[in-house]
Amino acid sequence: MTDSAGTPPDAAAPRPGKRERLVAAARELLHRQGIERTTLAEIAQAADVPPGNVYYYFKTKDDVIEAVVEARVQETLAVMEALERRHRTPKGRLKALIAASAQQGDSIAQYGCPHGTLCSELHKRATGPDPAVARLMRIPIEWAERQFRLMGRSDAAELAFDLIANYEGTALLTHTFRDPQLLTREARRLERWIDSLDAESPDAAVVTAQSRLPRLPQRTRRLQRSQ
Repeated sequence: MTDSAGTPPDAAAPRPGKRERLVAAARELLHRQGIERTTLAEIAQAADVPPGNVYYYFKTKDDVIEAVVEARVQETLAVMEALERRHRTPKGRLKALIAASAQQGDSIAQYGCPHGTLCSELHKRATGPDPAVARLMRIPIEWAERQFRLMGRSDAAELAFDLIANYEGTALLTHTFRDPQLLTREARRLERWIDSLDAESPDAAVVTAQSRLPRLPQRTRRLQRSQ
């Protein structure tokens, strides 16, 4: 859903190894170009690794893709852990996640959501469900659910799904229309929505309409019914 916040490189830090450079290059190229258009030769060139050395670390392109998925998973877990450390309240963590994602508006407008586009491409290539790919989306959903539960919401699972689905849908539209402001505006709206959520009373038995994201405009609902 979001890349980790970058920090200036340490000039004294050792250069990453060849495998790490190959995964980092593949991660970037797959996001910018897509899976089918990216070749092992391009990955090797971007990583400054001799093409013949690639096969020492990865036998096939699918092996590289698998390593990229795992790198994305670990990156997402690190982002969630950082949010836990930096923000004391669950509302603050949820809003920080949305704000961090919105900061990638320009990149998403040009190339799409890094997780969303990768999951979409991989599912088209797969013959069945891929647990590793599904994990990319499951991690932020489950994390958001925990935050909503800490807020005292019995409908935490539904709210978490609403939040991530709304973000991913807006990311798709941002990329389709090449307009980063769409993501910026939606992030502000989602932050207001999170602020509006209060803990439910102990005897709350149903999800109230006020707790969910705003309904579609009436005109849109009429169009859906007419299709």
